[in-house]
Amino acid sequence: MATPTTRNSLGDQFPGILTAAQDGGEWAVAVLYRWLHPAVVGYLRARAGDDAEDLASETWIAVARGLSNFSGDETAFRSWVFTIAHRRLIDHHRVSARRPRTRSLHPVEGEAHEGSLELPADDDPAGEVIAAVAGDEAVRRIVKLLPPDQAEIVLLRVVAGLPVDEVAAITGRRAGTVRVLQHRALRRLAERLDNDPMDEV
Repeated sequence: MATPTTRNSLGDQFPGILTAAQDGGEWAVAVLYRWLHPAVVGYLRARAGDDAEDLASETWIAVARGLSNFSGDETAFRSWVFTIAHRRLIDHHRVSARRPRTRSLHPVEGEAHEGSLELPADDDPAGEVIAAVAGDEAVRRIVKLLPPDQAEIVLLRVVAGLPVDEVAAITGRRAGTVRVLQHRALRRLAERLDNDPMDEV
């Protein structure tokens, strides 16, 4: 089963592609776009519903504007793009909150308090969870089965492929908090998927 696109790496090609993109090479910008766009849209769709494509467009416009000033490796670039997407999402939520009940965010039913998600166990179910979901289906299942704060962490860690420190920086949490939320979320997903397996998997 294929894994999400952004789990792939541009590897040794990244520095050359980045330099070409910063020099105005349209082909290089297209490579960067094709590389990250599916996961960016997936992340935004999970948090903003039908407005995801518009927010993704705004994200890539901001990336294009700031590209010449970016400096860093492949992981830093991925983190930078998702930081921009996260900020667009926060702006979107602020605007949506001012509108009278027109929000298209995913339902809050099933939101749970942190205390109710304590799951004692030593094992890490991340592997089986990741193996069970992929692509758009992963996004749908994650959003359906997790509270919003945990869904965001899993989307950034598993779907976007960002390291813990980068997710902490994007979401304004401590790295330890990100690890705890991820562990609880993956345990919850593993249990739910075990009880309610997807027909297509």
